[in-house]
Amino acid sequence: MEADVESLNTTVLNIKDITKILPHRFPFLLVDRVVYLNLEENRIIAQKNVTANEQFFQGHFPGAPIMPGVLILEALAQAGGILIHQKGYNQKIALLMTVNNAKFRKPVLPGDLLHLHAVAVQLSVKGGKAQTKAMVNGQVVVEAEIAFALMDKEQI
Repeated sequence: MEADVESLNTTVLNIKDITKILPHRFPFLLVDRVVYLNLEENRIIAQKNVTANEQFFQGHFPGAPIMPGVLILEALAQAGGILIHQKGYNQKIALLMTVNNAKFRKPVLPGDLLHLHAVAVQLSVKGGKAQTKAMVNGQVVVEAEIAFALMDKEQI
């Protein structure tokens, strides 16, 4: 079941909560808040506010700035990492293993609000897979299947 539009105006996890979960920090932290989380459905929707002063816009097509696709994939992976943590794997960290069937549908521009959807379709103590999609204004801009390994935080 997909989240309704009204639920996307709520905050389930704020940036302080997210920084307690993810090891990433500026400029690599690409999730600003979580707006939907359903652990029974293994589903999360997070947000990234894409602003004109992002560092990557200085060199990624100056004058016609577009968010790099690999950073959108990273944002999707981070949303998935938050989901995995909330599913109870809080002593582990999700490490990106593979990205399959990635499709880049539309450019992401300064001012866009990126909704990061992830559904864990396979999950075990060793890792799993997630179906992901990034959306802007209700339109899919990127979709991909992301596989990850779970490692103990102390091993990294």
